[in-house]
Amino acid sequence: MGRQDVDRRSDGERDTAFTRALLNDLRALERMHEQGLIERGVRRIGAEQELVLVDRHWAPCPLGPEILARITDPRVTTELALFNLECNLDPLTLGGACLARMEAGLRQVLGVVQQAAAEFEATVVLTGILPTLALSDLSSQNITPRPRYFAIDEAVRRIRGGPYELRIKGADDLSVTNESIMLEALNTSFQVHYQVSDQEFPALFNIAQAIAAPTLAAAANSPILFGKRLWHETRIAIFQQVVETRSNRTPGREGLARVRFGEGWVEHSVLEVFRSDVSRFRALIGADAEEDSLAALDQGRIPRLRALQTFNGTVYRWNRPCYGVTDGKPHLRIENRVLPA
Repeated sequence: MGRQDVDRRSDGERDTAFTRALLNDLRALERMHEQGLIERGVRRIGAEQELVLVDRHWAPCPLGPEILARITDPRVTTELALFNLECNLDPLTLGGACLARMEAGLRQVLGVVQQAAAEFEATVVLTGILPTLALSDLSSQNITPRPRYFAIDEAVRRIRGGPYELRIKGADDLSVTNESIMLEALNTSFQVHYQVSDQEFPALFNIAQAIAAPTLAAAANSPILFGKRLWHETRIAIFQQVVETRSNRTPGREGLARVRFGEGWVEHSVLEVFRSDVSRFRALIGADAEEDSLAALDQGRIPRLRALQTFNGTVYRWNRPCYGVTDGKPHLRIENRVLPA
């Protein structure tokens, strides 16, 4: 789940400060890796389940905040669109009956959401793309009013220099434009998080890359959009085009797609992936520095690497490395974004 506490201002001085904090975070992560501070000896699995809310006519129901207000379960949170919510499953140690326990937890939290949605005559639907979505549902009025969403929308539009475009050729052809990032809300996914040690990361990340294509092929279930028959898994085209910041009008630094599978195998550490992204992509949004990550390490504290986490939330690899801190212990995760909801 991306950080919501962002800084939407884009003046040069603030951008410079954020870049400095981002580079410090990379150096701090390198030190933690070299000093063996990142959690080892355990693997955990977790997931984020995105969902769509529909009304009794199976049209999108933009009452996410109202439904969320009836829910006390902290695992349920907002998503980009008012007609989407997200459930964050508790991480479990990988082994034994962990997958059955994950399924039970997922069914339980979805039941909580469905019970609250029923008070508004709404229903929870799990699908890669809701076939009943119409372009009119994707207006900026249906963006969930959180700073992160508006900040990313403004930044991508500014870099692109024009509206969002979506062109897909399948059995039918689709060509649409939209004035906001709400086209991204067409996609709903089941995102698996796999906690691994820094020592294991290269091998396990490479395995995740190797199995991404067959996993995606086996799970494909999003062939219809706006009544058009498109790709077996149309989420790919949507995701790659909607948050793309490359443009003929803005040549230069970003020669690679911000949404991508990757360019090669990881050889030594997770730092290769983070450094590659930081060197190739500008920050879409910033965040005030909570701490000097290097100074925190000098004082014996574990930094949260807020700048790195904020930046990483705007680079959309299908397998994305993530850093986090739980109970004072830093850890690494591989976030797999392949599976549809």
